[in-house]
Amino acid sequence: MKSPVSFRRLSALCRKETWQILRDPSSNLIAFVLPVVMLLIFGYGINLDSTAVNIGLVLEDTSPEARHFADNLYGSPYFVVHSAETQAEVGRALTEGRVRGFVVVPLDFAEKLKQPAGTAPLLVVTDGSEPNTANFVQNYVTAAWIGWMQQRAGERGELPPPGISIEPRFWFNPAAESRNFLIPGSITIIMTVIGALLTSLVVAREWERGTMEALLASPVTRIELLLSKLLPYYLLGIVSLFLCVGVAALMMHVPFLGSLLILWMIGSLFLASSLGLGLLLSTVLRNQFVAAQAALNAAFLPAMMLSGFLFEIRSMPAIIQYATYLIPARYFVTALQTLFQAGNVAPVLLHSGMFLVFAGSFFIGLTALKTRRRLE
Repeated sequence: MKSPVSFRRLSALCRKETWQILRDPSSNLIAFVLPVVMLLIFGYGINLDSTAVNIGLVLEDTSPEARHFADNLYGSPYFVVHSAETQAEVGRALTEGRVRGFVVVPLDFAEKLKQPAGTAPLLVVTDGSEPNTANFVQNYVTAAWIGWMQQRAGERGELPPPGISIEPRFWFNPAAESRNFLIPGSITIIMTVIGALLTSLVVAREWERGTMEALLASPVTRIELLLSKLLPYYLLGIVSLFLCVGVAALMMHVPFLGSLLILWMIGSLFLASSLGLGLLLSTVLRNQFVAAQAALNAAFLPAMMLSGFLFEIRSMPAIIQYATYLIPARYFVTALQTLFQAGNVAPVLLHSGMFLVFAGSFFIGLTALKTRRRLE
């Protein structure tokens, strides 16, 4: 049975596409200059404010005083409180991103309150990979604690305690720098733009220059044509991805704790979806300018608004939250932030990778269906 792919023809087509890339200044600008410029803009020009967040609560002490303080947290409009039995349980929830921090009321909470000083230890652990949210959790837990102590003192007819000691801990980002959270998300937006823009021009350029007719008259198969348009730009995209990560880690001093191999695997899956989207638009529209504009609108805007990079997804209307599950950038943002700040957290990376496989298969498969070996 004859193979649908001739590696000789595919190699020749890839060499032809590579030389075209090297001779085209716009492709080099998009792949190497634009990512660095955008990364610097995102890294130094954006700052975020936090809103209400999910936190965990562990009551090691079940005394009436401890439950009274817990009720004060449950009644806060700034938190969605999730109770847990142990610190290990809520620690896993923090690692997997289901909560942004947790509060531990220790076993000797009520006993310490009965002492003359009238104060008790309280452990607050926050997700330091998102510093604004971490500060939000810390400040509002402190305010809730102070308010509860004042209320308790007033009910007992006592003066409030002179001072409260809380020891905050920032997980994943001990320095609590916003840049460490923003840079991984910004790399997602950059790769979305780069991938979609690069391939949105390739097929349309063939039609505009009149070279598509020559390709259609040759024995090149549809699979060979698609692969020759994807593989050179995939290599270009991977180089751009590692360039961005290198600039972030070496120049901007953002710690990268994950595996470069896993970064390559997740990045390859995401590039399949973004390159496939650009190639689909180029195949359907057949005009470089129109295809480039469509790529910006179809890739950049949804990734910017609905990926969770700038805006907390849980604060969006329910129907918009459901729509975000269809955005590949949402999963790449989660994967990159995990690799940078927490390392190789398997449940998060597997979940993101599974969706990116589906997204890449969808766009490339749809492009294959839309590719025809005829002029009309």
